[in-house]
Amino acid sequence: MASNQQINFLQHKIREIGSAIFFNESDSVLKLPTSIVTSLTVDDYGYVWFFIQKPRQDLRQFEMEFPVRLDFFRKGKDYFLQVIGKGWVVTDPEEVNTFVKQPEDATQLIMDDMVLVKVKMTKAEYYETRSARTSWWRNAFSSFTTWFRSSNNYRPDIYYPAS
Repeated sequence: MASNQQINFLQHKIREIGSAIFFNESDSVLKLPTSIVTSLTVDDYGYVWFFIQKPRQDLRQFEMEFPVRLDFFRKGKDYFLQVIGKGWVVTDPEEVNTFVKQPEDATQLIMDDMVLVKVKMTKAEYYETRSARTSWWRNAFSSFTTWFRSSNNYRPDIYYPAS
C-alpha cells in the first residue's frame, strides 16, 4: 500500500473510533500523564491532533518532544489500532487557533486548561477482532482451545505512514 493510501485508511479508522488512550513513553521524570484523548483530526501528513488536560506544573518544565503510543479502541468495533509515533506539545497560537473555533476569551480559557498535542505516526498496527456473528458453539470452542495455546491469535496489519 502506498503511503497516501495508508494515511487515508488510518484517517478513516481513527475517525470511526474517535478516542484513544495516550501514553507518553519518555523516560523523563516529568512527563505528560497517561490520558484518554479524542482525536481532532488526522491530517494528510500523518499527524494525529488532540487536546489533553494541562498538568498542574509549569508546561515549560516538560519535554516538548517525546515518544508516544496511542491505543484506539471502541466497544462494538471489530478492530482496534495501536499507533506509535513522536509527539510534540504545540504552543504556537496560530496552530492552536486552527483547532479552537471560539471567541478569543473562550480560546484563552481552553488554553488555560488544555494542551494541544500532535503525534507523527511512524507505525500503526491494525488488528481485526473476531466477528460477533459467529455461532455460540464456535465462540465456546475457540475460548476452550485458547486455554491450550500460548500464542496470540491477533495478527496485525502493520503500516508505516511516515516512510
